[in-house]
Amino acid sequence: MSAIRAIGRTLFAAVKADTSSASSAAAAAASTARTKHNPLEDFFEADRSPDDDKPVVYGRGWKASELRLKSWDDLQKLWFVLLKEKNMLMTQRQMLHAQNLRFANPERISKVRKSMCRIKHVLTERASEEPDPRRSAEMKRMINAL
Repeated sequence: MSAIRAIGRTLFAAVKADTSSASSAAAAAASTARTKHNPLEDFFEADRSPDDDKPVVYGRGWKASELRLKSWDDLQKLWFVLLKEKNMLMTQRQMLHAQNLRFANPERISKVRKSMCRIKHVLTERASEEPDPRRSAEMKRMINAL
């Protein structure tokens, strides 16, 4: 995990160096208005303090019964949160694989994938139960596009 942090910090420093070459007045105005968010940060986990020796415990996947209670919009939001998490985990796994290092928690990827499959399953159930065939077909097209 320290290799990921080191690579992530190197990438962030490089991006900051590129952005710092812009005019200092514009940068100062932007920093006072709001803090800048580097989009590359989304592909890396947040750093933990080095004095944390206890292992990190990650949550479980979503159950279909829990997902059935959620609205269509909530499921769509959850889908994109899981997609972002999956992209972050796959990026970390690929970086570690390139350096011949071991990915710390490979089961996290399978939890995210299973949750995404369960969301699709619940949405397909709802589309099949739709009495209007046109609306049902439209819902199935939207689900397949996910």
